[in-house]
Amino acid sequence: MTFTKQLVPAVLVTLVLTVLLGLVYPLVVTGLALVLFPAQARGSLLVDHGRVIGSRLIGQPFSGPGFFHGRPSAAGSGYDATASSGSNLGPTSRALADRVAASVKDSGGSSARPVPADLVTASGSGLDPHITPAAADFQVPRVARERGMPEAAVRELVRRATDGRQWGFLGEPRVNVLELNLALAGPQPSAPPSG
Repeated sequence: MTFTKQLVPAVLVTLVLTVLLGLVYPLVVTGLALVLFPAQARGSLLVDHGRVIGSRLIGQPFSGPGFFHGRPSAAGSGYDATASSGSNLGPTSRALADRVAASVKDSGGSSARPVPADLVTASGSGLDPHITPAAADFQVPRVARERGMPEAAVRELVRRATDGRQWGFLGEPRVNVLELNLALAGPQPSAPPSG
């Protein structure tokens, strides 16, 4: 077999697979996603008065005292979707121990009132938009005090913002921090129009 007889089929197979797997397949999958799951395919964006303010799927930094705080982020400078990753620091890492200790101190934890782990440790992606109900409950006194609201009212907002297990049995209950902070500010923003 000559070199040309081997080269022509290899080039043709490469071109066909490139078109099928690089163009046709992604277009079909994207089209199906837009039809079957339009909000998720468009990023689960939250829109307020025509302005995109965030996504239900990617965390955002909240540092003000009147807001609920999410998990620490190891993604770039914080919740940078282009730098999604964990810290890769192991349980014996001094840097991790120091960062967690500083986070515990900043959050006002004590031996009488331990800080939930998700408030002082980053998620694997560094983009997690959720905290546990325990982490939200831990922050209720601070948020209520800073906003001049009764704790019961803030706890009710947390209760309403808590999502149960997916399909009733997968995962754990969780609270989306962005949606909870938006509920503190007033009416919920809408999802962008589909289409």
